[in-house]
Amino acid sequence: MTDWTAFGRVDADGTVYVKTAEGERQVGSWQAGSPEEGLAHFARRFADLVTEVDLTEARLNSGAADPGHSLATFRRIRASLPEAHVVGDIDALAERLDRLGARAEEKAGEARAARDAARAEAVARKTALVEEAEKLAAESTGWKTAGDRFKEILDEWKTIRGVEKKVDGELWKRFAAARDGFTRRRGAHFAGLDAQRKQAQTIKEDLVGQAEALASSTDWGPTAGALKDLMAQWKAAPRASKEAEQRLWDRFRAAQDAFFSNRSEVFSARDTEQRDNLERKQALLGEAEALDVEADPRGAQNRLREIQGQWHDIGRVPREAAAGLDRRLRAVDDKVRQAMDSAWRRTEPSANPLLAQMRDQVAEAEQRLARAQTAGDTKRIREAERALESKRQFLKLAEQAS
Repeated sequence: MTDWTAFGRVDADGTVYVKTAEGERQVGSWQAGSPEEGLAHFARRFADLVTEVDLTEARLNSGAADPGHSLATFRRIRASLPEAHVVGDIDALAERLDRLGARAEEKAGEARAARDAARAEAVARKTALVEEAEKLAAESTGWKTAGDRFKEILDEWKTIRGVEKKVDGELWKRFAAARDGFTRRRGAHFAGLDAQRKQAQTIKEDLVGQAEALASSTDWGPTAGALKDLMAQWKAAPRASKEAEQRLWDRFRAAQDAFFSNRSEVFSARDTEQRDNLERKQALLGEAEALDVEADPRGAQNRLREIQGQWHDIGRVPREAAAGLDRRLRAVDDKVRQAMDSAWRRTEPSANPLLAQMRDQVAEAEQRLARAQTAGDTKRIREAERALESKRQFLKLAEQAS
């Protein structure tokens, strides 16, 4: 049990004093009981202070408290001691509070530094997101991918905390402006596509109408030519929407098929000629398939070209045989092409015209870079450097393949 007389006393008239290194100090008056009870009363007040210090220290050590709040508590209690109405070892408590205050101040500094670092990191992350958004808004044409990325950026943005309100507001304005710009540019792009598709649909509806008007014609030669011209116009026209394109194409092809089917019925008398054409093409095909492409690829290629010319000059064969004949002739053509490719790869690099052309392109790129460097144009220098590096890589790959 603590002997509180070591830290205070109660005189005969009930005045209570506390003892400190600087001497005695009056802290109150006690008239309600014995001097011992008076000392115990003021000692309990001192114990309350010590308890508050203990709790604050424990929270500081555990990391549960803000070091700044702990520092403020230590300083408040320390400042109150010279006037505190308590009895206890005030000097020891003062020293303890000084030590705890120094420790709390150190931790408060560390906490401020950590907050500053976290704030700087948060600013850097949001700045990076803003810059990415601005680049997407200015350059991207992968509309779906870029749109999805904008959503991901926004989701990530919401997870970043600790940025100063003013800075955060400025960054948000930039992001919002980038997103709005991208949305406008994407909308304009698809609006343009819609306009083009509507225009294409109008063009192809007109072509379909012309083809359907010719479907029942018996003027075989001119009508076949007209349909061929309509097909060329169809291929040259832009595409309509997927659904409209397929629907119009089905009608267009049906009109052509109807005409040529009618013509085929009328031309049934020419079956004999077509069977003769079939025999002639089969003979050419046999000659083509017998070409020795491995021994003489160039000669095989020249002869195949002659055969192909004769093939087209012969004319039509029965429809049921045409696809198979053409497929076999394409197989020969593929075989000759592969043989020519292999022969090309065996060509000496110095004799390879493609490599010579690629080397000329590298030299030209080096000259453009030099001109850009002389002009001091940073943008042109970067573009020229990228172009030169790309051409050098292609040349290297081509030389390795040779």
